[in-house]
Amino acid sequence: MRVAPLLLALLSSLVLFPACAPAPQSASPPVPTTPSPREDPFREARLKMVAETIEARGVSDPDVLRAMRTVPRHRFVPAEFVDQAYEDHPLPIGYGQTISQPYIVAWMTELLALQPGEKVLEIGTGSGYQAAVLAEIGYVDVYTIEIIPELAESAEARLRELGYDEVHVTQGDGYYGWPEYAPFDAIIVTAAPDHLPPPLVEQLAPGGRIVIPIGPPGWYQTLWKFVLEDGELKAYNLGGVRFVPLTGEGVEKGAGQGTPRP
Repeated sequence: MRVAPLLLALLSSLVLFPACAPAPQSASPPVPTTPSPREDPFREARLKMVAETIEARGVSDPDVLRAMRTVPRHRFVPAEFVDQAYEDHPLPIGYGQTISQPYIVAWMTELLALQPGEKVLEIGTGSGYQAAVLAEIGYVDVYTIEIIPELAESAEARLRELGYDEVHVTQGDGYYGWPEYAPFDAIIVTAAPDHLPPPLVEQLAPGGRIVIPIGPPGWYQTLWKFVLEDGELKAYNLGGVRFVPLTGEGVEKGAGQGTPRP
């Protein structure tokens, strides 16, 4: 029996296509991607926030801006504040703590001047938003410590849910840093002590930077950037800010050591 030419052609075509080889594995950890507009109804609000309240005020680092455009801030605030998630002001997250205003998050992140392969420590995880922004940059190793157990637990769960699996989260007194993983190339502190914690300086790598608000609780503080250069800690006064106070045994024991001067 003779097989029709058309059928022979079809059968031939089936054997001409080899099986697809597995895609090569990337050495870098996966970075969460921006959801499509259909999946993310807040995308336009987030882009507007970045354009009007972050770029417009001078933040220009492209990696920081990309991270701020990507991280879904509405996932880091309580349900009753979701409609305010992309307004440029802090919001309460419980336990007397807040999520910082987006501009401050972006500015402090830019001040760290992060480089590929560096290790960064955040003091004061809170909701996990700042840690997510750091992780979204994509080329730094992120460690974060939170003193309030409930916040540490919920922040870690939220970060995992959103795909930021490489962020290292622990519960503890941030005043003492995280010596097991020191030294750090950059340290960002998101609550204000009344002095620079010595353990953080001790855990800073040569050339490392600390960005930290320092001042009395319940009032305005000063944002400082410290840079360890040639064994000398240089201080830069960046102006007034307002943060919740750093709490814990460490800051209480060290209280009154004074504000550093440049």
